[in-house]
Amino acid sequence: MTTLTFPEGFRWGVATAAAQIEGAAREGGKADSIWDVFAREPGAIIDSSNLDITCDHYHRLGEDVTLMKDLGAGTYRFSVSWARVMPDGRTVNEEGLDFYEELVDALREAGIDPWLTLYHWDLPAALGEKGGWAKRETAFLFADYARAVYERLGSKVGVWTTLNEPWCSSLLA
Repeated sequence: MTTLTFPEGFRWGVATAAAQIEGAAREGGKADSIWDVFAREPGAIIDSSNLDITCDHYHRLGEDVTLMKDLGAGTYRFSVSWARVMPDGRTVNEEGLDFYEELVDALREAGIDPWLTLYHWDLPAALGEKGGWAKRETAFLFADYARAVYERLGSKVGVWTTLNEPWCSSLLA
């Protein structure tokens, strides 16, 4: 049997996406994202599941952070839901930012470094209905969203990713 060794400073981490884990699809001021809309289309998902509850991370945040700590995770890569922070794609929802600040604070208290992704395919449906990323205005609104998240969490999060899999947003959208 071969023993694997990892370099000094190597940290195990876990990762999720807001749409896949949060649930609370219509709570805390959150509006639909393009994923919420897609998941509710008949036939889009074979078992007709949707994003309304998912893993219920929104309500189980403390439990989930404890699980990560117990697993020995040193990092947690998560995404922020633009539709939770700016439900209409434009207006800041403080309650949405409160959720992410609570998450970041819990992670740091547990000794887990938060690694934040600003966009993981969850454009607010309100912007998707107006043309989404094909409209230049969406890029400017994304800058406003990024600024709002950074102003709240910038001093608490050391690693930021702008877009998860940008080729998907640009070529598959």
